[in-house]
Amino acid sequence: MFRDFIYLWEYREQPQELKRWLTVWVKRFVNLTNVFGLLIAPVRLRSKGSLVGRLVVLGSSRIEGSFTNLTIGNETSLGRCHIALHDKVTIGNRVVLNDGVEILTASHSLSDPQWRHKKAPIVIGDYAWIATNAILLPGVTIGRGAVVGAGAIVRNDVADYAVVTGNPAQITNAKRSTLLNYSPVLLNAPFEAWVGRNISQINSIPEHQ
Repeated sequence: MFRDFIYLWEYREQPQELKRWLTVWVKRFVNLTNVFGLLIAPVRLRSKGSLVGRLVVLGSSRIEGSFTNLTIGNETSLGRCHIALHDKVTIGNRVVLNDGVEILTASHSLSDPQWRHKKAPIVIGDYAWIATNAILLPGVTIGRGAVVGAGAIVRNDVADYAVVTGNPAQITNAKRSTLLNYSPVLLNAPFEAWVGRNISQINSIPEHQ
């Protein structure tokens, strides 16, 4: 939590004009409780063995299983999603998981007369966007900058920058920029109150560490 706040302090907006200075500090004071709430949530995951990067927004995520199987990169935002950690889940930098997303690392084998569990890891690349109510099934890899449309069910890997929709998810003709350079978490009001107009400076560094 402290390194996250140090990061916000390092990249804070420092207005020289009095009116802007007052505006910025009022916003910081108003959002103080919200900032603390956002920064404290990842601490709980880290204490359980997860590897969680800087300025991760967890929302009301439901995470179950072995927490040591979870890795989340920097400046990633998770909404009210569900992650089942029967196997490893690796989520990259600046990823967005919307509300209702299901990440499932285990299922049952249809060919097994004992109907036993089969499990496989899931990998989500940097800048990927998993939209509302999408489902990722065991073993899939979502490429860098890829988009999984709302309600899609992903059974196979999704290539970098591809856009998929439907059940089963199929690639569409939609195109996504390959020059992605933004931080979804810094758009949250509590964090934006600190970085303010410096957000362009932070976003000017791809893969900012």
